Amino acid sequence: MQGSPDAPIDDIDRIMSVMERAFSPEFGEAWNRRQVTDALIVGSCRYGLIAPDGSQNLESAPDCAGFFMGRSILDEEELLLFAIAPEYRRRGLGHQLLDFFISQARANGMGRIFLEMRRDNPAGFLYAAHGFQEIGVRPAYYRTASGQRIDAISQELNLLD
Repeated sequence: MQGSPDAPIDDIDRIMSVMERAFSPEFGEAWNRRQVTDALIVGSCRYGLIAPDGSQNLESAPDCAGFFMGRSILDEEELLLFAIAPEYRRRGLGHQLLDFFISQARANGMGRIFLEMRRDNPAGFLYAAHGFQEIGVRPAYYRTASGQRIDAISQELNLLD
């Protein structure tokens, strides 16, 4: 795993590769390369990567298994994107990567972490297992490619407890 606001080109390639495999086009949640690059230029954004074996060493890894992107504002962190490539799911990598994200937020003095996800996103079980709690709903926030509207669920993890 790695975490840094300064993303070299190969790390952006890794993020985009996972995003293309992990996010269904039906929901329109994936970011394009420009959005990722622009977000990481901002000093308050950071990212982390995880190798298929769960290690931090992506230089010798044939692939990247997952990533997160987050941003901080004052003492709050927002998890912007989180993904594990489908072929690496159910191996504990999501838990490991989310633990890393949360521990970095704590080390950086953050008091709370926020995230927003579409209702019925399978990652909701992962977030709940790490203590995230629902704090609000944005009705019909997401629109699928077929025009269906899906609520967004806002969640929070209090790091001060």
